[in-house]
Amino acid sequence: MTHRISRRARWVAGGVLVASVAAVTPANAATAPAVSCTSAKAGLAEKLKKDITAALATRKGTIAVGVYDRPTKTTCTLRPSTAFDSASVVKVTVLATLLWDAQKTGRALTSREKSLATAMITKSDNASTSTLWQQLGVTKVKNFLAAAGMTQTKPGANGYWGLTQITATDEQKLMKLLTAKNSVLTDDSRWYVRKLMGDVISSQRWGTPYGAPSDVIVHVKNGWLQRATNGWRVHSVGTFKGGGHDYLITVLTHGNSTMNYGITTIQGVAKVVHRDLTAS
Repeated sequence: MTHRISRRARWVAGGVLVASVAAVTPANAATAPAVSCTSAKAGLAEKLKKDITAALATRKGTIAVGVYDRPTKTTCTLRPSTAFDSASVVKVTVLATLLWDAQKTGRALTSREKSLATAMITKSDNASTSTLWQQLGVTKVKNFLAAAGMTQTKPGANGYWGLTQITATDEQKLMKLLTAKNSVLTDDSRWYVRKLMGDVISSQRWGTPYGAPSDVIVHVKNGWLQRATNGWRVHSVGTFKGGGHDYLITVLTHGNSTMNYGITTIQGVAKVVHRDLTAS
């Protein structure tokens, strides 16, 4: 972890967070939903289920997982419809909405829009996001979500884009739209989103890319937000291509005692997914 991330994690107000984390007891864990995997490749589903479950066995908080690999038709899910505050992962949806709206009139993004989009994705700049969110308006965001089939995503009200409600299912739908030809986003639009996700600054390239082989092309967007309830929300969505694989990983978490605790949880999942998929 970079020094910047570690320092931010130390800003936590411990008393409130300790109470929220303590609510996760072994009894709760025993009744938690199980990881579910399917695959066209023999043995892969069982291995992924076992390894993801093991990676999460000692982790506290609420964790949702989505994994999809096209060549092996592999899917894994955990709490696929549980809602989380989006934090900054919604910025990919904001950019997709901007491009989708521009497509309707066949126009290119303006230089101003490109500058805002670049800062929003590569540096996770909040002011740029607020500007684009206000420019688009919630109605256009909702219309894009409908077109994308992201029926479980609810835009944040009153300009609070970071409180948009997201699920692992819908984030995986969005990652699929970015990585295969479809009728919602043009090839140019998909390329542009992936380009910016590929240019995320080094201090924000934690999470789902962790453990990816060096020959795999990585696109990522992370989000982190601390609130009085449920501690830190820490999320990571990514697309990965190389070595005969074309896969997507979403990990959403809340109830983390620190930002770094959530990052460690996400990276524990990512590491085994990359290992199992690229070894197959």
